Amino acid sequence: MTTVQDALDALSRLHPKKIDLGLERIERVLKKLGNPHLRLPPTVHIAGTNGKGSTTAFLRAMAEAEGLKVHVYTSPHLVHFRERIVIASEQINDETLIDVLARVREANADQPLSFFEATTAAAFLAFSEHAADLCILEVGLGGRYDATNVIDMPAVAGITPIALDHAEFLGRDIAGIAREKAGIFKFNGVAISGPQTDLVEAVLEAEANKMNIQFTQWGQGFRAYKQQGGLVFETENQVMDLPAPGLVGDHQYMNAGLAIALARHMQISDDAIAKGLENVHWPARMQNLTNGPLAEKIQNIGGELWLDGGHNPHAAKAIAAVTADLEARNPRPLVLITGMLANKDVGGFLDSYAGLAAHIIAVDIPGHASLAAETLAELAGARGISSYMADSVDEAVEMATKMGDGETIPPRVLICGSLYLSGVVLRDNS
Repeated sequence: MTTVQDALDALSRLHPKKIDLGLERIERVLKKLGNPHLRLPPTVHIAGTNGKGSTTAFLRAMAEAEGLKVHVYTSPHLVHFRERIVIASEQINDETLIDVLARVREANADQPLSFFEATTAAAFLAFSEHAADLCILEVGLGGRYDATNVIDMPAVAGITPIALDHAEFLGRDIAGIAREKAGIFKFNGVAISGPQTDLVEAVLEAEANKMNIQFTQWGQGFRAYKQQGGLVFETENQVMDLPAPGLVGDHQYMNAGLAIALARHMQISDDAIAKGLENVHWPARMQNLTNGPLAEKIQNIGGELWLDGGHNPHAAKAIAAVTADLEARNPRPLVLITGMLANKDVGGFLDSYAGLAAHIIAVDIPGHASLAAETLAELAGARGISSYMADSVDEAVEMATKMGDGETIPPRVLICGSLYLSGVVLRDNS
């Protein structure tokens, strides 16, 4: 009997590259499948570097609080591939997933097709065959040539903060990267951007003007900020006093603000927006782990265990700001357990923790091309962070239990550096 993993493995053999940007291959397959991507409910298309997943999660929670059924496509997954595809507010089941993957493979007829293209086509096929009120698509990488960008006119495009990441595919020219992200704009469409640097703002505005886009920028048409324990959302003619976001960190106020702007464009009510802000769920985003064997090891000594999948310098700054705030309110030695992919800006990531982290324990990420733990530890040591290595996350957590300040102040342990590492933790801690 075919399993989900069998079906995924078969698709992974169709193309030698894990990522190969371009639309010709997926358009060919979708045409064979009857163009399911043209039969979607009103769609919100979200691109950017950081915060795409959190913005998607906020928007989904708001829509569902309104009583809407929502299709959602995100990547990567943490533990199970099924997490990537949500059909009418329910995670896709194995039977449906195996079926759509098999039909994509049949339509492709053994021609080159990247894994992401194949699974994106499968998501479109599943969405087209189930009724829903809204579809939220998260761009995988870039924008213009991302497989999700085959859709017709979205109801609105959202752009989260843009920074450097995936340099091997997108380069290190931030203006060029912004233009690629803006590639999801469609002529005469609507787009809303979260907070950006001045350069990125200028690029996005220029691209919007070329496409005759109705474009709203953070700080001009709207803004959101933290005030008196809640979130304030402002436009030119309205102020909304809302609950604090259900995801931890000041950066989540920005993600929530963009989601609110998108939700208002989709005519979601203020009450549903408020409920969604509080009820949002999105794992591995400054998630305080309080249950499971790893969490119990830290709790047994009176410490804290946190998990975040941020993996680039921009994300590291946001995570470091959260940990600095935690430190100000409840001082504890900060111990990082970190594993990162070899193609990431590891030095740039670690820079945010110099002077903040007391220790770092470097680990490899099983099954992925991670930077050697020894090299990661050396890079941390060069930044004045006391560094160690462990053969597994479990061993690293055990080491961390002995890294408090004497016997009086147990540590705050943060596992970070990769969504893939977060997946390992969530699997092992279940």
